[in-house]
Amino acid sequence: MTSASPSAPAADWLATPTLRGRLIELGPLKPEHAADLCAGADEHTIRFLARGGPSAPTPEAWAEYIERLNALPQRVNFAVWQEGRVVGRISYSEVRPADRWAEIGTMLLPAAQGTGVNPDAKRLLLARAFEVLGAGRVHFKVDARNERSRRAMRRLGAVEEGVLRAYQVRPDGQARDSVMFSVLRDEWPAVRDGLNRRLDELFGPTP
Repeated sequence: MTSASPSAPAADWLATPTLRGRLIELGPLKPEHAADLCAGADEHTIRFLARGGPSAPTPEAWAEYIERLNALPQRVNFAVWQEGRVVGRISYSEVRPADRWAEIGTMLLPAAQGTGVNPDAKRLLLARAFEVLGAGRVHFKVDARNERSRRAMRRLGAVEEGVLRAYQVRPDGQARDSVMFSVLRDEWPAVRDGLNRRLDELFGPTP
Protein backbone atom coordinates (compact mmCIF):
# COMPACT_ATOMS: atom_id res chain seq x y z
CA MET A 1 0.00 0.00 0.00
CA THR A 2 1.36 3.41 -0.97
CA SER A 3 1.85 5.91 1.83
CA ALA A 4 -0.81 8.57 2.34
CA SER A 5 -0.07 12.27 2.06
CA PRO A 6 -2.06 15.47 2.48
CA SER A 7 -4.08 16.22 -0.64
CA ALA A 8 -4.43 19.73 -2.07
CA PRO A 9 -7.90 21.29 -2.32
CA ALA A 10 -9.95 19.99 -5.25
CA ALA A 11 -9.77 23.37 -7.01
CA ASP A 12 -5.97 23.14 -7.13
CA TRP A 13 -6.19 19.86 -9.05
CA LEU A 14 -8.09 21.69 -11.81
CA ALA A 15 -5.75 24.69 -12.03
CA THR A 16 -3.41 25.31 -14.99
CA PRO A 17 -0.39 27.20 -13.65
CA THR A 18 2.62 27.99 -15.80
CA LEU A 19 5.28 25.30 -15.29
CA ARG A 20 8.84 25.74 -16.56
CA GLY A 21 11.17 22.85 -17.36
CA ARG A 22 14.63 22.46 -18.82
CA LEU A 23 13.48 22.71 -22.45
CA ILE A 24 9.81 23.67 -22.39
CA GLU A 25 7.12 25.66 -20.66
CA LEU A 26 3.59 24.49 -19.92
CA GLY A 27 0.57 26.78 -19.76
CA PRO A 28 -3.18 26.66 -20.38
CA LEU A 29 -4.16 25.15 -23.74
CA LYS A 30 -6.25 27.64 -25.73
CA PRO A 31 -7.97 27.72 -29.14
CA GLU A 32 -5.43 30.26 -30.37
CA HIS A 33 -2.80 27.52 -30.23
CA ALA A 34 -4.60 25.71 -33.04
CA ALA A 35 -2.50 27.25 -35.83
CA ASP A 36 0.79 25.92 -34.41
CA LEU A 37 -0.68 22.46 -33.84
CA CYS A 38 -2.28 22.30 -37.29
CA ALA A 39 0.92 23.42 -39.03
CA GLY A 40 3.07 20.79 -37.33
CA ALA A 41 0.74 17.79 -37.20
CA ASP A 42 0.55 14.81 -39.52
CA GLU A 43 -1.80 11.83 -39.72
CA HIS A 44 0.19 9.95 -37.06
CA THR A 45 -0.15 12.78 -34.51
CA ILE A 46 -3.76 11.91 -33.71
CA ARG A 47 -3.84 8.27 -34.80
CA PHE A 48 -3.91 6.74 -31.33
CA LEU A 49 -5.77 9.41 -29.34
CA ALA A 50 -8.58 7.86 -27.30
CA ARG A 51 -10.92 10.77 -28.02
CA GLY A 52 -9.82 11.18 -31.61
CA GLY A 53 -8.51 14.44 -33.00
CA PRO A 54 -9.80 17.37 -35.01
CA SER A 55 -12.38 16.65 -37.69
CA ALA A 56 -10.22 18.13 -40.46
CA PRO A 57 -6.59 19.29 -40.90
CA THR A 58 -7.49 22.98 -40.55
CA PRO A 59 -6.82 25.56 -37.82
CA GLU A 60 -10.57 25.94 -37.33
CA ALA A 61 -11.02 22.22 -36.69
CA TRP A 62 -8.05 22.20 -34.32
CA ALA A 63 -9.57 25.13 -32.39
CA GLU A 64 -12.86 23.23 -32.07
CA TYR A 65 -10.94 20.18 -30.87
CA ILE A 66 -9.21 22.23 -28.18
CA GLU A 67 -12.51 23.71 -27.05
CA ARG A 68 -13.98 20.21 -26.84
CA LEU A 69 -11.10 19.00 -24.67
CA ASN A 70 -11.33 22.03 -22.40
CA ALA A 71 -15.06 21.43 -21.90
CA LEU A 72 -14.56 17.93 -20.51
CA PRO A 73 -15.07 17.72 -16.72
CA GLN A 74 -12.20 16.80 -14.43
CA ARG A 75 -9.68 17.41 -17.23
CA VAL A 76 -6.76 19.88 -17.25
CA ASN A 77 -5.03 20.69 -20.56
CA PHE A 78 -1.61 22.29 -20.93
CA ALA A 79 0.01 23.62 -24.10
CA VAL A 80 3.64 22.57 -24.52
CA TRP A 81 5.72 25.60 -25.51
CA GLN A 82 9.19 25.33 -27.03
CA GLU A 83 11.08 28.32 -28.40
CA GLY A 84 7.97 30.47 -28.70
CA ARG A 85 5.64 28.00 -30.38
CA VAL A 86 3.28 25.26 -29.28
CA VAL A 87 4.63 21.79 -30.08
CA GLY A 88 1.93 19.67 -28.43
CA ARG A 89 -0.28 19.32 -25.43
CA ILE A 90 -0.07 17.32 -22.21
CA SER A 91 -3.08 16.82 -19.97
CA TYR A 92 -4.32 15.52 -16.73
CA SER A 93 -6.89 13.58 -18.76
CA GLU A 94 -8.81 13.02 -15.56
CA VAL A 95 -8.24 13.99 -11.94
CA ARG A 96 -9.86 12.38 -8.94
CA PRO A 97 -8.92 14.43 -5.87
CA ALA A 98 -10.98 12.29 -3.49
CA ASP A 99 -9.02 9.20 -4.53
CA ARG A 100 -5.74 11.10 -4.94
CA TRP A 101 -5.01 10.08 -8.50
CA ALA A 102 -4.54 11.71 -11.86
CA GLU A 103 -4.21 10.38 -15.39
CA ILE A 104 -1.71 11.88 -17.83
CA GLY A 105 -2.10 11.89 -21.61
CA THR A 106 0.28 13.44 -24.13
CA MET A 107 0.15 14.51 -27.78
CA LEU A 108 3.35 15.86 -29.33
CA LEU A 109 3.99 17.05 -32.86
CA PRO A 110 6.49 14.98 -34.89
CA ALA A 111 9.21 17.64 -34.68
CA ALA A 112 9.08 17.49 -30.86
CA GLN A 113 9.34 13.72 -30.58
CA GLY A 114 12.68 12.27 -29.51
CA THR A 115 14.03 15.70 -28.50
CA GLY A 116 13.66 15.67 -24.73
CA VAL A 117 10.28 17.43 -24.82
CA ASN A 118 8.41 14.34 -23.62
CA PRO A 119 10.54 13.56 -20.53
CA ASP A 120 10.63 17.26 -19.63
CA ALA A 121 6.83 17.55 -19.85
CA LYS A 122 6.25 14.30 -17.96
CA ARG A 123 8.69 15.45 -15.27
CA LEU A 124 6.71 18.66 -14.76
CA LEU A 125 3.26 17.05 -14.49
CA LEU A 126 4.40 14.12 -12.39
CA ALA A 127 6.19 16.47 -9.99
CA ARG A 128 3.09 18.66 -9.71
CA ALA A 129 0.88 15.62 -9.07
CA PHE A 130 3.03 14.05 -6.39
CA GLU A 131 4.80 17.03 -4.82
CA VAL A 132 2.13 19.76 -5.02
CA LEU A 133 -1.26 18.07 -5.29
CA GLY A 134 -0.48 15.13 -3.00
CA ALA A 135 -1.40 12.38 -5.47
CA GLY A 136 -0.87 8.79 -4.42
CA ARG A 137 -1.03 7.50 -7.99
CA VAL A 138 -0.60 8.72 -11.55
CA HIS A 139 -1.60 6.48 -14.42
CA PHE A 140 -1.43 6.42 -18.20
CA LYS A 141 -3.70 4.59 -20.68
CA VAL A 142 -1.96 3.71 -23.95
CA ASP A 143 -3.55 2.35 -27.11
CA ALA A 144 -2.50 -1.30 -27.26
CA ARG A 145 -1.39 -0.81 -30.88
CA ASN A 146 0.95 2.05 -30.00
CA GLU A 147 4.21 0.23 -29.38
CA ARG A 148 6.22 3.47 -29.37
CA SER A 149 4.24 4.82 -26.41
CA ARG A 150 4.37 1.50 -24.62
CA ARG A 151 8.17 1.52 -24.88
CA ALA A 152 8.20 5.09 -23.59
CA MET A 153 6.15 4.07 -20.55
CA ARG A 154 8.55 1.25 -19.74
CA ARG A 155 11.51 3.59 -20.11
CA LEU A 156 9.80 6.03 -17.77
CA GLY A 157 9.70 3.30 -15.14
CA ALA A 158 5.91 3.03 -14.99
CA VAL A 159 4.46 -0.33 -14.00
CA GLU A 160 2.40 -2.10 -16.66
CA GLU A 161 -0.79 -3.23 -14.93
CA GLY A 162 -2.64 -4.96 -17.77
CA VAL A 163 -4.95 -4.44 -20.74
CA LEU A 164 -8.40 -2.90 -20.45
CA ARG A 165 -10.13 -4.67 -23.32
CA ALA A 166 -12.51 -2.69 -25.55
CA TYR A 167 -12.32 0.02 -22.90
CA GLN A 168 -12.68 3.24 -24.87
CA VAL A 169 -14.81 3.84 -27.95
CA ARG A 170 -13.19 6.33 -30.32
CA PRO A 171 -15.22 8.80 -32.40
CA ASP A 172 -14.82 6.46 -35.39
CA GLY A 173 -16.70 3.76 -33.44
CA GLN A 174 -13.67 1.56 -32.81
CA ALA A 175 -13.47 0.03 -29.32
CA ARG A 176 -9.89 0.59 -28.23
CA ASP A 177 -7.89 -1.78 -26.06
CA SER A 178 -5.98 0.36 -23.56
CA VAL A 179 -2.84 -0.71 -21.70
CA MET A 180 -2.72 0.70 -18.17
CA PHE A 181 0.58 1.91 -16.71
CA SER A 182 1.01 3.59 -13.33
CA VAL A 183 3.46 5.25 -10.97
CA LEU A 184 2.71 5.27 -7.24
CA ARG A 185 3.85 7.90 -4.78
CA ASP A 186 6.49 5.63 -3.27
CA GLU A 187 7.87 4.92 -6.77
CA TRP A 188 8.07 8.56 -7.81
CA PRO A 189 11.58 9.30 -6.43
CA ALA A 190 13.12 6.57 -8.62
CA VAL A 191 11.10 7.70 -11.66
CA ARG A 192 12.09 11.32 -10.99
CA ASP A 193 15.77 10.37 -10.76
CA GLY A 194 15.53 8.52 -14.06
CA LEU A 195 13.93 11.48 -15.80
CA ASN A 196 16.54 13.84 -14.36
CA ARG A 197 19.34 11.59 -15.65
CA ARG A 198 17.81 11.58 -19.13
CA LEU A 199 17.52 15.37 -19.12
CA ASP A 200 21.10 15.73 -17.81
CA GLU A 201 22.33 13.55 -20.68
CA LEU A 202 20.60 15.84 -23.17
CA PHE A 203 21.27 19.26 -21.65
CA GLY A 204 23.96 18.80 -19.00
CA PRO A 205 23.51 18.88 -15.21
CA THR A 206 21.34 21.58 -13.72
CA PRO A 207 23.57 24.42 -12.45
